[in-house]
Amino acid sequence: MAHALSRRSLLGATAAGTALAGFPALLRAQGTPRDLVVGGAAGMAGYMKEFVFPVIEKQTGMRIIFDGTRSLVNLEKLRADRASPRMSVVLMDDPIMQIARDEGLLAPLTTGATPNLAKIRPDAVHFEGAWVNYQTPWAGIAYNKELLPKGVDSYQALWAAGQKGRVILPSLQNTEGLWTLIVAAHLETGKPFAEAQYEVDAAFRKLATLKPNVLTVYTNQPQAENLLESGEAALMAGQFSSYTLIRAAGGAPVGLAAPKEGIFAMPSGICKVKGAPNEAMADAFIDAFLGSTIQRILAEKSFILPTNTETSLPDGFTRPAGTPFAPDWAHVNRNREAWIQRWNQLMG
Repeated sequence: MAHALSRRSLLGATAAGTALAGFPALLRAQGTPRDLVVGGAAGMAGYMKEFVFPVIEKQTGMRIIFDGTRSLVNLEKLRADRASPRMSVVLMDDPIMQIARDEGLLAPLTTGATPNLAKIRPDAVHFEGAWVNYQTPWAGIAYNKELLPKGVDSYQALWAAGQKGRVILPSLQNTEGLWTLIVAAHLETGKPFAEAQYEVDAAFRKLATLKPNVLTVYTNQPQAENLLESGEAALMAGQFSSYTLIRAAGGAPVGLAAPKEGIFAMPSGICKVKGAPNEAMADAFIDAFLGSTIQRILAEKSFILPTNTETSLPDGFTRPAGTPFAPDWAHVNRNREAWIQRWNQLMG
């Protein structure tokens, strides 16, 4: 009964993008634990703790404990803690979200508990609310602005004769590594991304011709970014707005190109853990993340495209042309291990 009252009180207080005025009092009155454990990528910890979490904590009275690591590690934690979860909310890549959903580790989101869900673009809501993309960082080609002052207009630049030994690629172990695979298939076959993603043999044929231009293949993105910023590399494939544009805003001599062939959607999902120890707080946290207030902060501080259709973009925000492409994640998950082995043989 206490849980039911807590949930009804929360729903009555929740409004899209506004403070949950009744929530702090609810915590005090019922003695509800204030701590909410949220899992996510270690790389997002800085701006989340500085710009995002304090707003939600002030709105709700909760205290957010952030557990930063890679999506695959968070998946292993969800599996290990299935009987008694420690995390209530997790931010993960879409392919890992799909695995977690298939294994019954996620609790579906509803508009009753998270009203802002109704304002999210339909394409950002997966499997009837199993998880939701709370933001869309877009991915293209990062480049050194001092070496390439005119920028980059096509993915063909990665294969250009003048870029021998000056291109950085993400490993297929990294989600952003998939974009180079799809681009290679597109350039080899002429098919649009939606069809080219299934032409893996063609992709590897094209990638083989890229090898002379490759300086390094990374699994650690920040270390590779240093090579680009120092001018040791000129181009870095598969890069995304929520890292490269933050670096550029901080004065690094880098830009992010949206090539004419199209850009990609870096998956940024949020979900509620099945059996979450603090379900009401989890719903409140997720609702805040899906609200226009937090999405505007994310757009301003990390240069992402919001998924809440009512979010106003900051002055000067540059929206890239075209709709970011998201692949068939079920197809990726079925084949990724084999692709990684093939990639390692080719690039090794």
